[in-house]
Amino acid sequence: MDIVTKEVRSRIMAGIRVSNTSPEMKIRRMLHRQGFRYRLHQKNLPGKPDLVLPRYRVCIFVHGCFWHRHPGCSNATTPKTRTDFWQAKFQQNVVRDTRVKFELLAMDWRVIELWECGIKGSESDMDWLCEAIQDCNQKSLPWPDFQA
Repeated sequence: MDIVTKEVRSRIMAGIRVSNTSPEMKIRRMLHRQGFRYRLHQKNLPGKPDLVLPRYRVCIFVHGCFWHRHPGCSNATTPKTRTDFWQAKFQQNVVRDTRVKFELLAMDWRVIELWECGIKGSESDMDWLCEAIQDCNQKSLPWPDFQA
């Protein structure tokens, strides 16, 4: 049984953003400060990546630990009510994420997956991201995916 009314739950769930989330904005500000230019949510690419750096052929996904089921993360909890519904929902998200990643790799794009919990530190903790993006042009395929 839910502790709030259906109307309140609906309002809460409607407030959950799909794009322009706080972790995504933090990455965007950092990359822009470092001189990287990117496109947002490219509809012509599978999965509409959060950030696309065409010059480097890099797609960046900023995943929420809860919705995308970050393995081993304490934020990837399952609600206690309607567990069957939530398990199916989470499984669909994981399957879709995997399919999208392989489709992008097949199109010779590099894929970087960032997790919400890994972005909470300072900007200097994310210096590796700028280096990884710059190294993309110097690496040959297959390019490994990065997970923070």
